[in-house]
Amino acid sequence: MDLQQMRYVVAVAETRNFTRAAERCSVVQSSLSHRIAGLERELGVRLFARTSRRVELTGAGEAFLAAARECLAAADRAAADAAAATGAVRGRLGVGVIVTTAAVDVPEVLQRYRALHPDVHVVLRSGRSDELVAAIRDGDLDIAFLGLPEGERPSGVESLVLDHDEHVLVVPAGHRLVGASRVTLSEIAGETFVDFVSGTPGRAQTDQAFTAAGLVREVAYEAALIELIIRLIARGLGVALLPSAFIGPAAAAEPGLALVPVVDGPHRVEHLAWSRFNPSPAARAMLRVLGVGPRAQGLSGGSPGKEAGLRAIPRHRATY
Repeated sequence: MDLQQMRYVVAVAETRNFTRAAERCSVVQSSLSHRIAGLERELGVRLFARTSRRVELTGAGEAFLAAARECLAAADRAAADAAAATGAVRGRLGVGVIVTTAAVDVPEVLQRYRALHPDVHVVLRSGRSDELVAAIRDGDLDIAFLGLPEGERPSGVESLVLDHDEHVLVVPAGHRLVGASRVTLSEIAGETFVDFVSGTPGRAQTDQAFTAAGLVREVAYEAALIELIIRLIARGLGVALLPSAFIGPAAAAEPGLALVPVVDGPHRVEHLAWSRFNPSPAARAMLRVLGVGPRAQGLSGGSPGKEAGLRAIPRHRATY
């Protein structure tokens, strides 16, 4: 058994297709199939159930896959640690980001990181804050940029507060509240709302604010994509409460939207999160780019650097 056979098994399991797995691994299909068949003979079990149209893991295959992924991750980490000992940073860096992040210019940070560490393979994933935190705990991501309701912190990971932000009311052009100096939650509770999917951190920020005020609202449209939420509002289908630091620039580019400050609206805190368990050399290098010192990383000595690269977003940056 060798690491290449494990990589072939992982590729087939993820693509559910021998041809696509071979393409991913840059080998001919016959070679990949032959190596997997040899591994099955060595193990004395079938890893895959195959037909002419379907490929699925067997029970033995699922058990092998989990251990194979751990072995491959350990091998990659060993190579990265060896390179780090010579001063080189290599390996994989998994970065998670919510789509409404505003405290950090993520593309600019990635550009600086690549200039310093071109041999690191960076994988960028967008998603919900709770999903990204879970991915860090599971070892699938190294760091993530999150947004959580005020008073909540990411659990099971190291984290650093990047910025605090207030939500604003986003309404379509021509709405009765366009031009209002400010509104309260009680004044808008009767509006039809567009919001994120129930149970997500993005939705919780607004739900908690209305609950704390003893108010009930109607959410007629739920969407996972902020772009869809904005388009629904611009079409006059509802209103939404969204983070001001993110929606300000978006509204400036969308003539069909207007922003109204909310006196007692939701608040959001943006966090940087990373694994508290033995960060990889690539992850530590990214934390250095972000200005997070060794002590904050869980290492000895140092402190967060002044050149943090974390672009603070002042409240009410947008023009309403």
